[in-house]
Amino acid sequence: MISLTGITRSYDIGSSRVTALDSIDLQVSRGEFLTVMGPSGSGKSTLLHILGILDTPTAGTYRLEDHDLTTLADRELSRIRNEHFGFVFQSFNLFNEFNALENVMLPLMYAGLRGSERRERARRLLVDVGLEHRLHHYPNMLSGGEQQRVAIARALANDPTLILADEPTGNLPSDKGEEILHIIDRLNRDGVTVVMVTHDTRIGERGSRCVRLRDGRIESDSGSAA
Repeated sequence: MISLTGITRSYDIGSSRVTALDSIDLQVSRGEFLTVMGPSGSGKSTLLHILGILDTPTAGTYRLEDHDLTTLADRELSRIRNEHFGFVFQSFNLFNEFNALENVMLPLMYAGLRGSERRERARRLLVDVGLEHRLHHYPNMLSGGEQQRVAIARALANDPTLILADEPTGNLPSDKGEEILHIIDRLNRDGVTVVMVTHDTRIGERGSRCVRLRDGRIESDSGSAA
């Protein structure tokens, strides 16, 4: 599904050049549940942003289904990102001025769905994550676990083939975090590819494969992509 070859990401900070990723080679197969672990500053989030084309590499090649994304214009990258990827972040990233239903409807606007279709699909997605009783609640009226469920429903709005999750349980108590992980497990069983960044060893071992980073390089990989 995804093939990264020689991916490097460097930043200029003042007079210094910092390398967040250093010659990463990584393959992600369709249907995998890949976890990414490593100490702070190891490059975990940078790798996730590269995979989700939220950031562009300084060097290397990114191929998605045999298409070289590193040669595409920003407009085309935005289209691919909206159509194929769903994102779940630690801080939820919901819009406080919109209720749960409206937050999930937002990505569907860019897909060209009519208002009634957007509303019905958003409603079904919120029901799927157990929030049928919170459709019209605003983020500040929801618990952290409920906000993350809204974020997951929003990530699924355009039926993505890949979910990218950055510490999705990091701001939640353990019981609510476990509920979120159960939802992600179910999505993976249903065929959605998942790449999840975590610092928690217990969560890292939950996936079918674990890649560990250190100093921007792959330190270990528990198994090759099938």
